[in-house]
Amino acid sequence: MRRSKYVRPAHLDGGPAGDRPRQTTSAMIASLAGPDQRTRPAPFGHALAALAETRPEIVGLTADLGKYTDMHIFAQKHPDRFYQMGMAEQLLMAASAGLAREGFMPWASTYAVFASRRAYDFICMAIAEENLNVRIVCALPGLTTGYGPSHQATEDIAIFRGMPNLTIIDPCDAHEIEQIVPALADHQGPVYLRLLRGNVPLMLDEYGYRFELGKAALLRDGADALIISSGFMTMRALEAAEALREDRVEVGVLHVPTIKPLDEAAIRREAARTGRMVIVAENHTVMGGLGEAVAGLLMRSDIRPPAFRQIALPDEFLDAGALPTLHDRYGLSASAIRAAVKSWL
Repeated sequence: MRRSKYVRPAHLDGGPAGDRPRQTTSAMIASLAGPDQRTRPAPFGHALAALAETRPEIVGLTADLGKYTDMHIFAQKHPDRFYQMGMAEQLLMAASAGLAREGFMPWASTYAVFASRRAYDFICMAIAEENLNVRIVCALPGLTTGYGPSHQATEDIAIFRGMPNLTIIDPCDAHEIEQIVPALADHQGPVYLRLLRGNVPLMLDEYGYRFELGKAALLRDGADALIISSGFMTMRALEAAEALREDRVEVGVLHVPTIKPLDEAAIRREAARTGRMVIVAENHTVMGGLGEAVAGLLMRSDIRPPAFRQIALPDEFLDAGALPTLHDRYGLSASAIRAAVKSWL
């Protein structure tokens, strides 16, 4: 398999296929939570159903994936405001645009691969160009499934970042998702939300975190390195940072849930502090995501940290298999982050 040229710790290379550990579990879609970690079921579905009680303009749509995007919770509570569009993602987006034009607020749910790859032009021309209030809510972003390239939306942010008017959000946990839903109800314009579904981990409540659209949050400080992260990689970065304290390495974590528009002031402020390596950790390919957005910002701002590294997925089609195994293989686990930071320092 062709390897990308991004910086990758040597211990993460699996070597020849025959030398790699055999996958012994069929957990193609596993919970992101650790064995003892708190979770909350279907936070998006419950939050949207609750919000709709006081917002009659909210309607829900799906492309035959209601159960798999937690939209079924909304459908059960508000069946007269739910639309099943079948396996037709372009129709899903066109119908959402039409409803938005009539004053409704559609929340359209599908998988991230289908929205980004199949329905891009409909989102661009029917929704974004008109700046309509459509919320595109997509499960299985990045490497959150083991079902291979047909379901792994490893390049969705790269696809959507260049689309004008489109806000892009990558939440970390259930606590944040529950805050994002009501926040988006008061936002003008289209939104692409990378959804964590099912039993979603809880962590950010321990840090007193409050979501604010377009704002990053420094969750912990550290003098040796700064990890700038989004999505569930913030959870992994926090776990790795705590473990690195045992190695006498102090790591700060800046959570960036809004990928576009980027909180440039917060990133410049934290990256400009002297003496710290800057690391971007994301559940996305190294091409065109948060890492390149941060790198471009630092270049334009003439900010030069001692070193800049990426923890991200390679620029290649990924393997299928057990999700925990894949996270170890591609460097997204907390233990892999810990090892990478130690090797770089």
